[in-house]
Amino acid sequence: MTTALAEGPAILIGYEYRLQLEAEGALFPDEARFAGQLRGKANDETVLATLNSESSTILRRSDNTLELVIPEAVTVALAPGSVVLDLVRIDLVPPQHLNVFLEIPVLLPVTRGL
Repeated sequence: MTTALAEGPAILIGYEYRLQLEAEGALFPDEARFAGQLRGKANDETVLATLNSESSTILRRSDNTLELVIPEAVTVALAPGSVVLDLVRIDLVPPQHLNVFLEIPVLLPVTRGL
């Protein structure tokens, strides 16, 4: 498994969050469906949110690009710190883990409650 670290935007509490992931190859074919669980830490039992293709919180943009969307209704309940998320392709039997692991900082913005 290849490990790559990349910096990206933090989740701002109370605001919608979007992040595009780009793969070097065609990992996201048109018929594929995806899911991932947002947790405070990988070993936490509590699922903070489930992102998936059916709810349009994981959007396939091309064969090599996915967009993750965490709605405001989810981010408003997060605490400053970080959250973790991984991705699974759920249209296959058995489901296939994509070996994508994200740790995303969560920040309290100065401007909030508008």
